[in-house]
Amino acid sequence: MAMKKELLSTAPVFLPRFPMKMDPHFSYVALRKAFYPQAGIGITANTFLLCLHIATVFMGHKPRLTDLPVIHLALTHILMLLTMGLLVSTDIWETQNIPGDFKCKVLVFLHKVMRGLSICTTCVLSVLQAITMSPNGSWLANFKLTSRNPIVGLFVFLWALTMTLSSNLLLCTVATPNKTQPGLLFLTDHCSLLLMSYRHRSLFLALVALRDLLFLGLMLLSSAYMINLLHRHKKQAMSLRTSRFSPRRSPEERATYTILLLISCFEVLYCVDSIFSLFVGMTWTGDPILLCLQMLVANGYGTISPLVLISADTHIIKVVQTKWREKVQLLAKLM
Repeated sequence: MAMKKELLSTAPVFLPRFPMKMDPHFSYVALRKAFYPQAGIGITANTFLLCLHIATVFMGHKPRLTDLPVIHLALTHILMLLTMGLLVSTDIWETQNIPGDFKCKVLVFLHKVMRGLSICTTCVLSVLQAITMSPNGSWLANFKLTSRNPIVGLFVFLWALTMTLSSNLLLCTVATPNKTQPGLLFLTDHCSLLLMSYRHRSLFLALVALRDLLFLGLMLLSSAYMINLLHRHKKQAMSLRTSRFSPRRSPEERATYTILLLISCFEVLYCVDSIFSLFVGMTWTGDPILLCLQMLVANGYGTISPLVLISADTHIIKVVQTKWREKVQLLAKLM
């Protein structure tokens, strides 16, 4: 009995609250396997959504103003899931041609930029839809766009802003030299973050939080505006009660419901991810299970959003089908 107590007292204890004190391999591999199907579904769905919108342009269909943000959102999520997939993979780290530090810096930086652009693009999509469906006499109608040039300029600005706010990762991201080395925050099996001073860490967290709160606020305001417009339209339709009234929703209403559903999914996942990020960022914890769960939640929106857009936007699928039939019939006549 005394020997048993002695063995228990000298046995190593691995506590997740101390960075790099536990061997994360078993939990990390299990959760990494859970990410692969998520990334596969997300990349496939986003690629299909991207090809769908590009096909409508090449087939001569007049693009909508919301098409450019949807294309940008799909590209952003493809790159976000690809960079995360490379970070958790093992093959890329076996090659010695590129230094590990360089690979970690580029992949972590790109993934963080893509996540920032995801919230920015969703906000642009929400505000643009609110402007599109606003009545002609409203003050919001003054912002209606006739070309896509302002949207392109806005995306250039958002890229510059997001890259600036993520620039600290280029300095503090390193390849993990030793899994028992203190002062490192575990990101993946191969990459870690150097310990920053509390002042610098708080500064970057505050700037990113300010950006996210700004775009979340715009999303909430535009969502409330769209819900109000839909409610008023429904009341007007019910008051008419004529035989000419059709209960079917207009394309604009269907698009608005899609954007509202998209924003709802984003906000739920964002709140959960923010809780994880705030806890990890302020406590500098290295618990691999917590960080891998955060990885799954953070990339969940990139997987869900294309499925929502594809399932709801039946108009663009019908356009592609119609144009494809026309092309096939034309080729049949020529042959």
